[in-house]
Amino acid sequence: MYQLPPIDEFKAQLPEEQKVVIDHLFEPCDSLNWFIQNFVIGKQFSSYPEFINLVRTELEVLVNRDGFFAARNGYEANTLINNIISAHPRLGAPKTTKLSQHSAEEQKKLGSEEMQKRLAELNERYEKTFPGLRYVVFVNGRSRDEIIVNMEERIRRNDIALERSEAFQAMCDIALDRAAKLDVKL
Repeated sequence: MYQLPPIDEFKAQLPEEQKVVIDHLFEPCDSLNWFIQNFVIGKQFSSYPEFINLVRTELEVLVNRDGFFAARNGYEANTLINNIISAHPRLGAPKTTKLSQHSAEEQKKLGSEEMQKRLAELNERYEKTFPGLRYVVFVNGRSRDEIIVNMEERIRRNDIALERSEAFQAMCDIALDRAAKLDVKL
C-alpha cells in the first residue's frame, strides 16, 4: 500500500512528485493540483492535517471570490470549482466504473444492487439540480440510510453555493481520513 512521504520531503518535491501525493489524498484531478500548486504549496504547514486544512481554507475562499479569482488568474472560478468537485466518483458507482484505490475501498460497503440503483437515481437527481457537480460526502461511519437522507436534503435545499462549500468540506474530511490511513506520522 502507498505510504505518504514525510511532510518535509513532500514540501521539497517537484510539482510532478507532489501531484502523486495530492492524488492519493484527494482524487486525481489536474484542476485541484493546479489550484494547490498556486494557492497552497507556498504557505506554511508542518503536517499533512495542516496542509489539508490549508487546502480547505483556500477552497472555501475560492467559493466566495468568483470575480477576483477569474480576473487575477484568467480562469473561470465556477468551471474550476466544478472540475475539482466532479473529480470525485459518483457515490455507489457501478462496479465497472474505474475508481481510485481509495474510493473503491471507501465505497465497497455501500450495499446491494437495490441500494446501487437507489444511489444511481439520486445521483441523477442531484446532477440535474447541480449541473457540473457530483455529490461528495464523507461516508466513513455513516449508514447507507444516513447518506441517502443527506443526499435528499441537499437536493431539496437547492443551494449551489452551500453545496460547493459542503463538497469541499467533505473532500478535505476524506483527505484527512486517507492521510491517517496511509500510516504516516501526522
